[in-house]
Amino acid sequence: MTEISYNDIKTFSDAEIIQKIGGFTKHHRILLNKSQEQMAREIGIARSTLSLFERGENTSLLVFVQILRALNLLDSLGPFQLGEQEVSLQPAKSSESAPLRAKTKNKPEDDDSPKDWAFY
Repeated sequence: MTEISYNDIKTFSDAEIIQKIGGFTKHHRILLNKSQEQMAREIGIARSTLSLFERGENTSLLVFVQILRALNLLDSLGPFQLGEQEVSLQPAKSSESAPLRAKTKNKPEDDDSPKDWAFY
């Protein structure tokens, strides 16, 4: 399997990236000397689903996680961990105050504030 630099992968289309992920999982399945049938049975999916994934065709993210788990490659998801800096996913408090929004600067004709400049 050839190494792909981050700069190279940025130029790939979404379909190409999905194909590379499929090829990555196929490569590691073969390294474990497992057939598609064996791996699919271990994961609990149809062999055709695994085949679709390895070819880079449309499958679910859940299948990807299941494949990584079976290949003992869940640690490859390390960059996705947020750790201590996780964002709270609690629902926003409902209150009568208006939601925070980005503010635009006043238009010059609406601005009555004193100026520190003048035309002479």
